[in-house]
Formats: sequence, structure tokens, C-alpha cells
Amino acid sequence: MVATNAVRPRTGNVSAGTSIFGMVVLEHALSKAYPQVDPVATPAGDMAGMSHANNFTTDLNAWVGLFGQFAKAAGLEIGTNDLFKTLFNASISDDADPAAGGLLNYCLYSGEPLVGVEEGRPLFVHGPQATMSLANFMRAQLFSAFAPVTVGMRVMTEQEGVKIDKLVGHGGVFATPVVAQKLLAAACNAPITVMSTASEGGPWGMAVLADYLRHSDEADLSDFLDQRVFKDAEATTLQPVNEDVEGFNTFLTAFLKAMPVEHAAITTVAQ
Repeated sequence: MVATNAVRPRTGNVSAGTSIFGMVVLEHALSKAYPQVDPVATPAGDMAGMSHANNFTTDLNAWVGLFGQFAKAAGLEIGTNDLFKTLFNASISDDADPAAGGLLNYCLYSGEPLVGVEEGRPLFVHGPQATMSLANFMRAQLFSAFAPVTVGMRVMTEQEGVKIDKLVGHGGVFATPVVAQKLLAAACNAPITVMSTASEGGPWGMAVLADYLRHSDEADLSDFLDQRVFKDAEATTLQPVNEDVEGFNTFLTAFLKAMPVEHAAITTVAQ
């Protein structure tokens, strides 16, 4: 929370790595307990809700690695950063259908309580009339990685009326400019900010908190972060685009409707 300057009510952060979580600082306590939302608090003691998904980059990295193997077999030398950049940018190109062309991916290497599965079986599946293309494939990859965490986020926004003014994206997936930021804005239907410090995590935030202890009598934590730590921070903010929001909603509906295929895989496909 501190590393992303997300300690004021109506702000939050999405931290994406091997797993992913989204946290929103609440204006009021939730009316009841939800299995999809963990109650947490900011360092200043304000209530926050967290949606945590066990899976994020493992399946995505595996597919990117496969494309890297193909490039090597074809005699092409493509560095890892350029490989990610090329594939990620395809997902927001003009060739990409907003809803990923009917392609579905389940990046579930392990169990995922947010969508009701106790074990993981990574799956890529589509109907015969789906539009198979690189752009749609990569969009499905990123949409599927964000899909589970949005379940808990929507419990807060749709069932509890939680308002979000800004979410800060954090983690390596945001290293490629715009792409994950744009698609996360669609998934959360909220502005997404990415700062130049997006790769800095918990240890840096703890150091900032330690520094705050020396100044806690001068300002509250949120003002200290705004006025001292992040005053001149480089940041970009992207607003959600309606076409992308509608595309993700269509994808998520199909993703959840087809969850029985994941349950079937658990009982029929060995680990």
C-alpha cells in the first residue's frame, strides 16, 4: 500500500506477479463477510478489502517461453524483453477483438478459490467459430490472468457500492508500457496509474514507513506520501475505454460460464 501510495479511501493497488491481488481502501466497512474478499487495513488503520488470486504469470510466462523456443528454432535472436513487448503489444493492436475473439484461457496452475476450483489445470480452449489469431490469443492470455481477481473486486464494487477513484498497477507485468495498464483498466473499469517505481515493492514501502516514523507528528501518512515521497514521482494514468470494458465483460461471462471444463480437467487430466 505504501509503495503504491494507496492509503487514502477510494484508492487502491493491483500487485501482479506469480499471484495477483487487488486492494481498495474503503470509506466504510463491508456490510458482511464475503469469501472472495479479505478484510485488511492500511498502516494508518483504515479498512481495506483485498481480492487475492493464487495464479497470474506462471501460465503467461510458459506461453511466452514457447514463442521464444519457436523464434530460436526459426533462427531468430529475440531478447526476452523484446519477446514480451512484441507479444503483449499484439493484444492491444487493431487486429485484436475486444473480447479476444471467443478464445478462452485458464491460467490455473494451482487451486483458485475465487472461481471455485481446488486444483489447477492450465487450459486453452475455444469454439470452432472463434477467431484464432496472435492478437486474440495474447488478449485472452492477459484477460484470463486478470479474470479471477476481478471476481472479488466486483463483489466490492457491485454488491457493496465501493467507489474507486484510482488503482495503482504494480509488478513486472507493467514493465511493457500501456498494455497491462490498458487491459487492467478494462477489467476493473477504473483508472489505472503506473509509476516509475512500479517495480519497487514491500521492502521499499517498509523503508518509507520507517522514514515516516520520524515525521509522523508533522503530517498524517497519506499527506506525508503525497507531499514528500510521491510529490515528483513520474506516473501515467489510463482511463478505461468503453470498448475494452465491454470486451472484458463479454470475456469474463464466457470464462465463468465455461468453468465446468476446468472442473472436468481436474478429474480427468493427471497433474
